[in-house]
Amino acid sequence: MKSSIAQQAPLIQNIQARNVLSLNGRWNYIVDPYENGYYDYRHEAFDATTSGTGGFYDDKKPKDKGELIEYDFDYSPTLNVPGDWNSQVEKLEMYEGTVWYRRKFNAAVKPGKRYILYFAAVNYEAHVYLNGKKLGMHKGGFNSFQFEVTGKLKAGENFIVVKADNTRHQDEIPTINTDWWNYGGITRDVFIAEVPDTYIADYKVQLAKNDAAHIEGYVQLNGNDLSQDVTLNIPEAGIKTTVKTDATGRAVINIPVRKISYWSPENPKLYSVNVAAGTDNVSDKIGFRTIQVKGTDIMLNGKSVFLRGISIHDENPLLKGRNRSTGDLKMLLTWAKEMNCNYVRLAHYQHNEEMLRLADEMGLMVWAEVPVYWTISWENPATYQNAENQLTGLITRDINRASIIVWSIGNETPVSEPRLKFMGNLASKARSLDNTRLVAAALEVHRKGNEAIVDDPLGEKLDLVSFNEYAGWYWGGDPSGITKYNFNIKYNKPVVITEFGGDALSGYHADANTRWSEEYQEALYKNQIAMLSKITALRGMTPWILADFRSPRRQHPVYQTFWNRKGLISETGKKKQAFFVLKSFYDELEKKYK
Repeated sequence: MKSSIAQQAPLIQNIQARNVLSLNGRWNYIVDPYENGYYDYRHEAFDATTSGTGGFYDDKKPKDKGELIEYDFDYSPTLNVPGDWNSQVEKLEMYEGTVWYRRKFNAAVKPGKRYILYFAAVNYEAHVYLNGKKLGMHKGGFNSFQFEVTGKLKAGENFIVVKADNTRHQDEIPTINTDWWNYGGITRDVFIAEVPDTYIADYKVQLAKNDAAHIEGYVQLNGNDLSQDVTLNIPEAGIKTTVKTDATGRAVINIPVRKISYWSPENPKLYSVNVAAGTDNVSDKIGFRTIQVKGTDIMLNGKSVFLRGISIHDENPLLKGRNRSTGDLKMLLTWAKEMNCNYVRLAHYQHNEEMLRLADEMGLMVWAEVPVYWTISWENPATYQNAENQLTGLITRDINRASIIVWSIGNETPVSEPRLKFMGNLASKARSLDNTRLVAAALEVHRKGNEAIVDDPLGEKLDLVSFNEYAGWYWGGDPSGITKYNFNIKYNKPVVITEFGGDALSGYHADANTRWSEEYQEALYKNQIAMLSKITALRGMTPWILADFRSPRRQHPVYQTFWNRKGLISETGKKKQAFFVLKSFYDELEKKYK
């Protein structure tokens, strides 16, 4: 049975632009903590047996009144997809384990067409079955993945079954210990895309590295007719060119730019780009800009810029769950714009593709990250490969998004030789996949007296000196005392503070020395700004965090109740006092960097 399981198909660039059949909606589900639907009583996987049958993925019905079958999707309750199970079903709020999903649907199968089953995200390990046959397995709770189902999809009624398992494990990415809610389930879109027999599988259309006068990239075909003409058309920019793919289906693009409007937060210009080959063509909205480091400056389109940012989780605080819609995503980015941000850190994992497209449209630069977080199994080769796969998926999917200026390879990882090798390899991988953006990570900091020292050796391999510091909350005493601290930074690179902050329960008021009060958080922000402004190379910050978010680590029964309260906006959407402190600072910076 194992030999017949299909391999996961390579990601298709801009797959949403194809002719798609949405499978979003209500899916029947079965909670299966003992994994009875996957293993027999000897704990052997049904799908690895000679017959490949016996599991819940068979969606079997009794042939007669005497046959024993101990599950029935037809009588099972439903969950909405996309969406996590924790926020939809009260008894599943803290559940970690296996849940089976089933969706019946009708399909029209056309000759000469190929079909791709696409999942934007399933947390964490997904086993996928079509009409009772296993397509494959995917690990990674935030990456998109897909399977080719040509020849497996039937004209008429079909059914898909997904085993979703969000169990945490030490050797996975992320590891067992995190500071966010482990939302399980099919959390983003599901659809089947129809493509021609030979189709445009991937393309990159971006400005060349540090060169505003050339568009560089490639087009990659997939299919039987790999050697053919490919036309790239950007009508508004007066660009139209035809290139010939080689025997592997690949063609390199290098086009001089005569006159183009460069993408920036002040001018988030997107061009309609069309790529055509044979019977296939794909349209996209793409912005063009350069990003580079010169000394301690970050240069956007050749001009020094300060990254006025905020960190964001992929969670709607108002609904207590993963973001489910464009409206959810736009709300978060609108809040960032109201703070006068020109930049967001999408922590700590790959966010919804629609989030990046909205950032393109709304003019927000982006730090995009993979969940290499805290203490990973640095010496396990499978763990590294998992991390590299997730980084590859992040870059492959979003390589044409002008808003992304930083690929982040991790957050707060403790210094050691194995970690340095692991992270160094990830940095090299990011550069090999895309040399036009900056590569960074949230580095480690240690303290000696009134000095905060940044000499993490990983900094040698990165473009930015980015680090988290929590003076006034986890160290340094109350807010009034933190301005005595100075930073000793080893590297002569732009400094971007990736996190600082403290918790405040919205509506709780006291003096500035009382923890959990809005006044404490407000004073902390004022003194953080004073402390950080002493760093001459400071070129950006993303305080922690835009909105309160849920976390099992945050257990105080009065002030937290499983919420991380470091948000500048509460779970009811109310702006805390510190919101306005940061906005005022950003208003001044905007004038300075005009």
